[in-house]
Amino acid sequence: MTTQQISDADLAGQPAAYWTGVAYEALIAYTRAQQAKKGYTQPQFWLLRNLSEHDISPDGEGMTLPELREAMNSYIRPEDDLAAEAEVLVERGWLSRDLEDRLWLTKEGEQARIDLARNAPAIRAALHEGIDDTDYVTTVKVLQQLIRNASGTAA
Repeated sequence: MTTQQISDADLAGQPAAYWTGVAYEALIAYTRAQQAKKGYTQPQFWLLRNLSEHDISPDGEGMTLPELREAMNSYIRPEDDLAAEAEVLVERGWLSRDLEDRLWLTKEGEQARIDLARNAPAIRAALHEGIDDTDYVTTVKVLQQLIRNASGTAA
């Protein structure tokens, strides 16, 4: 598929799976590049979020790497090495590890999570440039319907 000018009629006949795949890869690459410029990775941010009682974690309890992989199974990418990413965060003092090999968010890690989260609005704004919120909502609703039509689960 090419990205040259395509008529609406031709575009309507193109496979949604192709365009959603292209969009997914481009959005992930852009997001990760912006995060890298700020000195962190998307998996590192996910680790902090999944261990924070003020974010994704229901109780703020420590978790093992297998538990974290399971918690992130719907969005972690095959190339993401959580063990290596966690080790970086331990070295930074943002995570600690107990004798049972559970990772815990430190006070410094919670502050880092808060600080890193401040980057998200700028990333979102850049990605949404030129897209009206109404159009965005319509697009998401169309994607949800495509998912349901494919017998998937649309959250």
